[in-house]
Amino acid sequence: MTALPTPGVYTVDAVHSGVNFSVRHLMAAKVRGSFTEFAGTVTIGATAEESSVEATVQAASITTNNEMRDGHLKSADFLDLENHPTLTIKSTKITATGGDKYTLTADLTLRGVTKSVDFDLEFLGSGPGMAPGVTVAGFEATTEIDRREFGVNFEGTLENGSLVVGNKVTIELSIEAAAQA
Repeated sequence: MTALPTPGVYTVDAVHSGVNFSVRHLMAAKVRGSFTEFAGTVTIGATAEESSVEATVQAASITTNNEMRDGHLKSADFLDLENHPTLTIKSTKITATGGDKYTLTADLTLRGVTKSVDFDLEFLGSGPGMAPGVTVAGFEATTEIDRREFGVNFEGTLENGSLVVGNKVTIELSIEAAAQA
Protein backbone atom coordinates (compact mmCIF):
# COMPACT_ATOMS: atom_id res chain seq x y z
CA MET A 1 0.00 0.00 0.00
CA THR A 2 1.27 3.43 -0.94
CA ALA A 3 1.30 5.93 1.92
CA LEU A 4 -1.19 8.76 1.63
CA PRO A 5 0.22 12.13 0.61
CA THR A 6 1.27 14.58 3.29
CA PRO A 7 -1.87 15.94 5.01
CA GLY A 8 -3.04 19.28 3.67
CA VAL A 9 -5.21 20.93 1.05
CA TYR A 10 -4.38 20.01 -2.54
CA THR A 11 -5.75 22.11 -5.39
CA VAL A 12 -6.84 20.29 -8.55
CA ASP A 13 -4.59 21.12 -11.50
CA ALA A 14 -7.11 21.32 -14.37
CA VAL A 15 -4.32 21.29 -16.97
CA HIS A 16 -3.19 17.84 -15.84
CA SER A 17 -6.61 16.44 -14.85
CA GLY A 18 -9.73 15.26 -16.65
CA VAL A 19 -13.47 15.02 -16.04
CA ASN A 20 -14.68 12.51 -18.61
CA PHE A 21 -17.81 10.51 -19.36
CA SER A 22 -19.12 7.90 -21.76
CA VAL A 23 -22.62 6.77 -22.71
CA ARG A 24 -24.00 4.26 -25.20
CA HIS A 25 -25.29 5.64 -28.48
CA LEU A 26 -27.80 3.59 -30.49
CA MET A 27 -26.86 0.74 -28.16
CA ALA A 28 -24.00 -0.01 -30.55
CA ALA A 29 -21.13 2.26 -29.55
CA LYS A 30 -20.06 4.62 -26.80
CA VAL A 31 -19.89 8.36 -27.18
CA ARG A 32 -17.14 9.87 -25.04
CA GLY A 33 -16.90 13.40 -23.82
CA SER A 34 -15.37 15.65 -21.22
CA PHE A 35 -15.75 18.87 -19.33
CA THR A 36 -12.82 21.25 -19.81
CA GLU A 37 -13.51 23.78 -17.03
CA PHE A 38 -13.52 22.58 -13.44
CA ALA A 39 -11.95 23.35 -10.08
CA GLY A 40 -11.65 21.47 -6.84
CA THR A 41 -9.76 20.61 -3.71
CA VAL A 42 -8.64 17.36 -2.15
CA THR A 43 -8.11 17.67 1.59
CA ILE A 44 -5.84 14.92 2.87
CA GLY A 45 -6.23 14.04 6.53
CA ALA A 46 -4.16 11.72 8.71
CA THR A 47 -6.32 8.85 7.41
CA ALA A 48 -8.50 8.31 4.34
CA GLU A 49 -11.57 8.65 6.56
CA GLU A 50 -10.41 12.13 7.60
CA SER A 51 -9.95 13.21 3.98
CA SER A 52 -12.43 14.94 1.66
CA VAL A 53 -13.04 16.06 -1.90
CA GLU A 54 -14.98 18.99 -3.38
CA ALA A 55 -15.26 20.02 -7.02
CA THR A 56 -17.32 22.22 -9.31
CA VAL A 57 -17.65 21.59 -13.04
CA GLN A 58 -18.85 24.23 -15.52
CA ALA A 59 -21.61 22.59 -17.58
CA ALA A 60 -20.95 24.94 -20.53
CA SER A 61 -17.51 23.36 -20.97
CA ILE A 62 -18.92 20.00 -22.14
CA THR A 63 -17.34 18.71 -25.33
CA THR A 64 -17.82 15.57 -27.38
CA ASN A 65 -15.97 16.95 -30.41
CA ASN A 66 -19.29 17.52 -32.18
CA GLU A 67 -20.72 21.04 -31.98
CA MET A 68 -24.31 20.02 -32.77
CA ARG A 69 -24.33 17.23 -30.15
CA ASP A 70 -22.66 19.52 -27.58
CA GLY A 71 -25.42 22.09 -28.16
CA HIS A 72 -28.07 19.42 -27.57
CA LEU A 73 -26.32 18.24 -24.38
CA LYS A 74 -26.40 21.82 -23.04
CA SER A 75 -30.15 22.08 -23.72
CA ALA A 76 -33.07 21.32 -21.38
CA ASP A 77 -33.11 17.74 -22.78
CA PHE A 78 -29.87 17.00 -20.91
CA LEU A 79 -27.82 19.38 -18.70
CA ASP A 80 -30.26 22.33 -18.86
CA LEU A 81 -27.33 24.73 -18.81
CA GLU A 82 -29.57 27.81 -18.61
CA ASN A 83 -30.97 26.73 -15.23
CA HIS A 84 -28.07 24.60 -13.95
CA PRO A 85 -24.70 26.06 -14.98
CA THR A 86 -22.62 23.80 -12.70
CA LEU A 87 -22.28 20.20 -11.58
CA THR A 88 -20.78 19.56 -8.15
CA ILE A 89 -19.20 16.73 -6.22
CA LYS A 90 -18.81 16.85 -2.42
CA SER A 91 -17.54 13.81 -0.56
CA THR A 92 -19.43 12.50 2.44
CA LYS A 93 -17.15 9.55 3.23
CA ILE A 94 -13.94 7.92 2.05
CA THR A 95 -13.38 4.29 3.00
CA ALA A 96 -10.20 2.26 2.50
CA THR A 97 -10.91 -0.99 0.63
CA GLY A 98 -7.39 -2.39 0.39
CA GLY A 99 -4.06 -1.37 -1.07
CA ASP A 100 -4.34 1.94 -2.88
CA LYS A 101 -8.09 1.50 -3.42
CA TYR A 102 -10.92 3.35 -1.70
CA THR A 103 -14.62 3.98 -1.98
CA LEU A 104 -15.39 7.67 -2.34
CA THR A 105 -18.99 8.34 -1.37
CA ALA A 106 -20.03 11.76 -2.61
CA ASP A 107 -23.06 13.92 -3.19
CA LEU A 108 -23.22 14.47 -6.95
CA THR A 109 -25.40 17.37 -8.07
CA LEU A 110 -26.52 17.38 -11.70
CA ARG A 111 -29.43 19.47 -13.04
CA GLY A 112 -30.16 20.59 -9.48
CA VAL A 113 -30.68 17.00 -8.29
CA THR A 114 -28.31 15.71 -5.59
CA LYS A 115 -27.76 11.97 -5.12
CA SER A 116 -25.22 9.98 -3.15
CA VAL A 117 -22.87 8.15 -5.52
CA ASP A 118 -20.04 5.70 -4.80
CA PHE A 119 -16.86 6.11 -6.85
CA ASP A 120 -14.15 3.46 -7.08
CA LEU A 121 -11.13 5.56 -6.12
CA GLU A 122 -7.48 4.75 -6.63
CA PHE A 123 -4.59 6.74 -5.16
CA LEU A 124 -1.87 6.75 -7.81
CA GLY A 125 0.93 8.22 -5.71
CA SER A 126 2.55 11.50 -4.75
CA GLY A 127 5.86 13.23 -5.05
CA PRO A 128 7.59 16.52 -5.72
CA GLY A 129 6.00 18.84 -8.28
CA MET A 130 7.72 20.85 -10.99
CA ALA A 131 7.98 23.95 -8.79
CA PRO A 132 10.14 23.97 -5.66
CA GLY A 133 8.23 23.22 -2.46
CA VAL A 134 5.19 21.78 -4.25
CA THR A 135 3.88 18.25 -3.69
CA VAL A 136 1.57 16.63 -6.24
CA ALA A 137 -0.79 13.69 -5.76
CA GLY A 138 -2.67 11.66 -8.34
CA PHE A 139 -6.06 9.96 -8.16
CA GLU A 140 -8.49 8.21 -10.47
CA ALA A 141 -12.16 7.69 -9.67
CA THR A 142 -14.91 5.96 -11.64
CA THR A 143 -18.64 5.51 -11.19
CA GLU A 144 -21.72 4.71 -13.21
CA ILE A 145 -24.97 6.64 -12.81
CA ASP A 146 -28.44 6.34 -14.29
CA ARG A 147 -29.04 9.72 -15.91
CA ARG A 148 -32.80 9.49 -15.25
CA GLU A 149 -32.16 9.66 -11.47
CA PHE A 150 -30.85 13.19 -12.08
CA GLY A 151 -33.83 14.34 -14.15
CA VAL A 152 -32.16 13.71 -17.53
CA ASN A 153 -35.16 12.06 -19.13
CA PHE A 154 -34.53 12.46 -22.87
CA GLU A 155 -36.17 9.38 -24.37
CA GLY A 156 -35.29 9.48 -28.07
CA THR A 157 -35.97 6.12 -29.71
CA LEU A 158 -35.66 4.57 -33.15
CA GLU A 159 -38.44 2.85 -35.12
CA ASN A 160 -37.44 -0.49 -33.60
CA GLY A 161 -37.77 0.97 -30.08
CA SER A 162 -34.05 1.05 -29.23
CA LEU A 163 -32.76 4.06 -27.32
CA VAL A 164 -30.75 6.74 -29.10
CA VAL A 165 -28.89 7.46 -25.85
CA GLY A 166 -28.33 4.90 -23.10
CA ASN A 167 -29.46 5.52 -19.54
CA LYS A 168 -26.17 4.51 -17.89
CA VAL A 169 -23.39 7.10 -17.88
CA THR A 170 -19.85 6.23 -16.82
CA ILE A 171 -17.97 9.09 -15.14
CA GLU A 172 -14.17 8.98 -14.96
CA LEU A 173 -12.09 11.47 -13.01
CA SER A 174 -8.32 11.66 -13.49
CA ILE A 175 -6.97 14.11 -10.96
CA GLU A 176 -3.58 15.66 -10.31
CA ALA A 177 -3.62 18.01 -7.35
CA ALA A 178 -0.87 20.14 -5.83
CA ALA A 179 -0.14 21.50 -2.37
CA GLN A 180 2.44 23.99 -1.15
CA ALA A 181 4.89 22.49 1.33
